[in-house]
Amino acid sequence: MEHHRKLERRLNDLLAKQRQLNAIKSDVEMKIKTELRLGRCVRQEIENWLLDVQTINGKIQSIDERTQNLSCFSRGHLGKQVSQTVEEVKEIIEQGRFTGALVIDDPSTAGVPFQLEHLVGETAVIADIWKHLMSDEIGMVGVCGMGGIGKTTIMKHIHNQLLEETKSKPLFEKIIWVTVSQDFNITRLQQDIADAMNIEDLPKPEQKRAAVLRNELRQIRHVLILDDVWEGFVLEKVGIPIPIFSNGSRLVLTSRSKVVCRSIGCCEIVEVPPLSNEESMNLFLAHTGHGILKVPSLEEILGDIVGECDGLPLAIAVIAGSMKGIYDVVEWRNALTELGDHVTSVKGTDKEIYGRLKFSFDRLEDSNIQNCFLYCSLYPEDYRIPRVELIEYWIDEGFLERGSRQQLHDRGHTILNRLVNNCLLEKAGDDVKMHDLMRDMALYIKHPYFMVKAGTGLKELPSKQEWKDVERVSFMMNMVLEIPPSLSPNCENLSTLLLQNNESLERISESFFQHMHSLSILDLSYANIQQLPNSVSNLETLNALVLRGCKELRYVPSLEKLKALRKLDLQGTGIEKVPKGLEMLTNLTYLNLCTESLKELPIAILPRLSCLQCLVLYVKSPSVKMNGLEAARLRKLEVFEGRFNELTDFNAYIKSIQGRELTSYLLVMASPKAKFDARPLVEGLNNAFFFNFELLGDCDVRNVFKIVAGHQAPFRSHPVAWWRLPYLHPALIAPMALPHSPSHYTF
Repeated sequence: MEHHRKLERRLNDLLAKQRQLNAIKSDVEMKIKTELRLGRCVRQEIENWLLDVQTINGKIQSIDERTQNLSCFSRGHLGKQVSQTVEEVKEIIEQGRFTGALVIDDPSTAGVPFQLEHLVGETAVIADIWKHLMSDEIGMVGVCGMGGIGKTTIMKHIHNQLLEETKSKPLFEKIIWVTVSQDFNITRLQQDIADAMNIEDLPKPEQKRAAVLRNELRQIRHVLILDDVWEGFVLEKVGIPIPIFSNGSRLVLTSRSKVVCRSIGCCEIVEVPPLSNEESMNLFLAHTGHGILKVPSLEEILGDIVGECDGLPLAIAVIAGSMKGIYDVVEWRNALTELGDHVTSVKGTDKEIYGRLKFSFDRLEDSNIQNCFLYCSLYPEDYRIPRVELIEYWIDEGFLERGSRQQLHDRGHTILNRLVNNCLLEKAGDDVKMHDLMRDMALYIKHPYFMVKAGTGLKELPSKQEWKDVERVSFMMNMVLEIPPSLSPNCENLSTLLLQNNESLERISESFFQHMHSLSILDLSYANIQQLPNSVSNLETLNALVLRGCKELRYVPSLEKLKALRKLDLQGTGIEKVPKGLEMLTNLTYLNLCTESLKELPIAILPRLSCLQCLVLYVKSPSVKMNGLEAARLRKLEVFEGRFNELTDFNAYIKSIQGRELTSYLLVMASPKAKFDARPLVEGLNNAFFFNFELLGDCDVRNVFKIVAGHQAPFRSHPVAWWRLPYLHPALIAPMALPHSPSHYTF
């Protein structure tokens, strides 16, 4: 009876205690935010307490909901539960009066290990570097040697060894790896260090950035490895504190120059020597396989070829990769002659190693595959290149010739695998990388026809005099602000212009494209432009126009004359209507109109684009209607992502594609009232959508929502059970056509 009478008062007591508890929780979370930095983690005791707070808050919310519909008979039982909950809250409040630090050192955050390459020899060098790192008297170490000698590989082994040692004893709190590269600038180096340390929102002024980095680095015992340093700089200007005995940190540089290491302040320099003849042979055989030793008369030729590599691990790996699987003595003898000619042509110059590397490039023989390799040099140095993105460029350039999209992508992956297996490219997770020497060699081969200043911090494009004779230009990933009227380069042979990820680029003058009559590929993705110059309308040889992510873009001029255009990517732009002349692009094979702002899609425009292989037409505006019968007339379509507003259109399209070989598809039928957010759900597809049905009222969800998603399977009709979506209000997906295997659809 007492619980029955005093329910309201006890409820008020409970809510008061909850407010007190949540105030303490806010203070704890604020303190954690202040203390938590690189190399630290929250104490398990604190994590458990925060979980208890979350649980009790959920319990209180449940009690509060029960009070809304309370009968006379249940008041007593609820009152008793409230009293017990008040005591639980009091206990959690007492437990939350923590003393001391809320975070501790976390050895597991010291760094992420590298995937290591095969290392032959160099044990003495590794031991020497390790000895210096463990010494209390040495804070800075330089690792020097010519390009391709193995400095980076050695330091990756050191890096991983440091991480392993840190697990058992707290040598260092953080192992930081930053690649500096030839195109050095302080701003980029500061940002790379900040990224490696998970420091967000560096201030813009260089001195303030340096102060932030200096403060963060001084708080932790660290090893900072700066790989591939080409020129000297002042550590303090970057924000790198000089390692001294008192702070217990270390700095390691790798460079081709002793002078550079000394100018920065390295007190110990370890030189990496070439491999011995025996080490060179072992590394060569590690790449070709020992089976070649069984071939009669090959031993002497093999020794001569290994000798031409001059003890350089990169040259050995690349040349061995190009000879793998060859057992004909005649081919080996011819290879020795060609290799000797390559080396002799550049003997005595700083480009001598290029001759050895170019030998493997020439052995690719197929000019399209060679062009695929050279194309990788258009990316910034040490950049991880996404495989699919690279293959898309190769398709646009025509390197993979013609065929279905599936065939083209299969051929692209096959070429990438060959380049990786031949050691011309490196595998980097799901991406690929180009060794800086391989990139230098590629640019050496294409000089003066490639102009590449990618990821160098460029703020202005080069003067028009520098554009003479160029065929491919890459200024991607820079900070270019505008392209002024004074820049109208006369480059009649220019076929590729890559300007993507210049997020500060706001204006492009009309005159810029005036003399680019051979331009085939134009990528302006993720620029900040509001309009595309009208002069683009005259680029009649244009094959690909990529404007993805230009969210401020409102105006695209007429595309009527661009009859050669095969790819148009407008995803994420701010356009409200499709560009004029789109219906004239009868050679278009790829069209992406996935944008929030598009307000209309002219009737009968899709059937005119009969060559389309890939169509992405997810538009949030309910006024953009997809006609099922029109979409069904696109008989060459392989990849399709689209939204139908009407059930009749959805069913018409589903019926038309029975048995057709769509390799990727994401089809949605939803009422115009349904709101959705794009999230990556289906691998290989650009968009998948969660729907919010709150605006639909009491109508039958089964009549307003259907989805089919999958890839790489023939489209077949199968009845399936209704699927409940746990992240929505109770809603059901109606029976529909689905691919034959459950692995091919996602909800």
